[in-house]
Amino acid sequence: MSAVDFARFVDDLAQASGEAILPFFRTHLGTEDKNHGGAFDPVTEADKAAETIMRRMIEEAFPAHGMIGEEFGNKNADADYVWVLDPIDGTKSFISGLPVWGSLIGLQHKGRPCYGMMHQPFTRERFSGDGQGARWRGLDLHGKMTERTLRTRACASLAQATLMTTHPALLTQDTRIPYQRVEEKVRLSRYGGDCYAYCMLAAGHIDLVIESGLNPYDIVALIPIIEGAGGIITDWSGDSAAKGGAIVAAGDKRTHEEALRLLNQ
Repeated sequence: MSAVDFARFVDDLAQASGEAILPFFRTHLGTEDKNHGGAFDPVTEADKAAETIMRRMIEEAFPAHGMIGEEFGNKNADADYVWVLDPIDGTKSFISGLPVWGSLIGLQHKGRPCYGMMHQPFTRERFSGDGQGARWRGLDLHGKMTERTLRTRACASLAQATLMTTHPALLTQDTRIPYQRVEEKVRLSRYGGDCYAYCMLAAGHIDLVIESGLNPYDIVALIPIIEGAGGIITDWSGDSAAKGGAIVAAGDKRTHEEALRLLNQ
């Protein structure tokens, strides 16, 4: 079965998880700290509810498939097809009432990301891709649901680039200084966004995203979207980003190459 054949099922996952999440958004929901005493790492009942329903749907539809999820761990993770789920990427924005969060639904085939969706149920947007193409679906100015192709924009150098990272404080100690070398060269840097920043790169609104300390569920769904839109996403060594870690995504390979050189000085 091709990634395209999974697209309708991913839409169903997005719809169900969104319906589980939205009743909690901008309410006085309960929040736990997963990192007990370390850097604040929140999880909400919305995260748990959304992942629970997605896992149940996957188990019923594809019992032989594996799953990797932020809230409930791994199941059959060595299967040919593995779903990689982050029910709310950007939980800190979520609990702050900011709409720059999303549900990440990724699918890997034999270890390679082959389909991904970022669903933002509050803004009613869906960004999807299969590595060969990428699409945006959302409301137009007249409130009508519409769809368009995603394409990254040309950016010849860091001097012309807009860079995003979720927050410099989230960079690991050994990656903060290399990140700063890149930030000093760009035209503009902005903080925040989590998964939304990668989708803005795919849509051609920014040029570069640099982060570190990511898990597979933070990034797998976004790889086919960025690559499908014509961008490039790797780890800081230039290898596959699918395992997470330190990540650099760019809309133009020239900017990607320049960023990699500075990151690895």
